[in-house]
Amino acid sequence: MKTKQNLLKGFFKENPVLVHVLGMCSALAVTKSVESALGMGLLVLMVLIGSNVVVSLVKKLIPNEVRIPCYIVIIALFVTIVKLLCQVFLFNLYESLGVFLSLIVVNCIVLGRAEAYASKNNVFDSFIDALGMGIGYIIAMLIISISREILGTGGITFGLNLIPLDNPVTLQIFPPQFALSFLVQPPGGFLCLGIILAIISAASTRKRDGDKV
Repeated sequence: MKTKQNLLKGFFKENPVLVHVLGMCSALAVTKSVESALGMGLLVLMVLIGSNVVVSLVKKLIPNEVRIPCYIVIIALFVTIVKLLCQVFLFNLYESLGVFLSLIVVNCIVLGRAEAYASKNNVFDSFIDALGMGIGYIIAMLIISISREILGTGGITFGLNLIPLDNPVTLQIFPPQFALSFLVQPPGGFLCLGIILAIISAASTRKRDGDKV
């Protein structure tokens, strides 16, 4: 039961983006495309799992005074590995993410889980925590990116970045001329995220009020 709760908490109850409002840089920058958002989510998940497991393994060997710099070095190691693998096997995604791939090193979600959880718990629990938070991050990225891409272009295109196809497939929901194109621009990311957070906040408040009654 504890393992299940540890895994599921990151999905919605303690979602790193939609509840704790962490990782905003990537959540705003790469969510104009569902493929790019999913790719970033999977890469962050890999870094989260690797760094959490290693931090949990070596936590007793790291002096308290230098723990944060050591955690950053560990995270940077996994980001470098992931970046090189992405450059070799998923070059389109690598180009699409650009500098934001390297910025995973300073992503508050990754460093926060290393400091708040992995440094205080065993390897298995740290792995489950990273898995849950990573999946929660992917869920948030998909919610934002699906909203932005559909409303901003009228559909969702597959086959450009994550799994390149000779003829990308577009699932057209409504005619492009009716799309709100500004939503796939940087200001649109702030607006879309703000609306999603407002909806979640309103739903949470309504639930709490209902529980009191």
